[in-house]
Amino acid sequence: MPVKIERKIVGYSVAKEDEAEQVSAAEAVEQQEETSNVVHMTEKLERPEMLLGSTYKIKTPLSEHALYVTINDVVLNHGTEHELRRPFEIFINSKNMDHFQWIVALTRIISAVFRKGGDVTFLAEELRSVFDPRGGYFKLVAEIGDAIECHLRMIGLLKDDTLDEHQQKLVEEKRAQYDSISKQSDDASAKGDFPAGAQLCGKCHTKAVIQMDGCMTCLSCGDSKCG
Repeated sequence: MPVKIERKIVGYSVAKEDEAEQVSAAEAVEQQEETSNVVHMTEKLERPEMLLGSTYKIKTPLSEHALYVTINDVVLNHGTEHELRRPFEIFINSKNMDHFQWIVALTRIISAVFRKGGDVTFLAEELRSVFDPRGGYFKLVAEIGDAIECHLRMIGLLKDDTLDEHQQKLVEEKRAQYDSISKQSDDASAKGDFPAGAQLCGKCHTKAVIQMDGCMTCLSCGDSKCG
């Protein structure tokens, strides 16, 4: 590409090969920045004056006072086709102050993850899998995870998991097989209730796991310890 020289030459030097490559690279970057339409956002997202939110009530037999889980959302790209509602912060309130310290710590950590961005749906699964190793009811963290999962489904970040045709057929076969050998009343069978002695499924978190042919099988999702 010819370059017109409009000033008097007062000196010159021979450019080295690496220097010429650096100049060419700098010119290419400069030209790309001039023609590019991409806008790079470097400013952090500040908390708006008003946030949309939902509150979920958790009632446990361990206390006469319920817990109230409030999740506030921020709306990104409002009014455009790329509008997206994402969780921004979480608060947990109760008159019972027994667990105040760790609940405050948990809310701050979860809020920090929400504001970090990216895929935050893993939080629901991680919290829902926390149970008391000694058994019993104490599953407050799992209840909070259930509330977060419910909220993520409500705003569209989580989709409902549906069984495919093969899985649905397998579940129906297991249910029919169990009904044929069980001694449940006709009323219970008509309602489609799971057996009273069913255990909690680790996959779908439904009390629908019974023993069939020496193998623990879930009548809700078809999960089986025997594969």
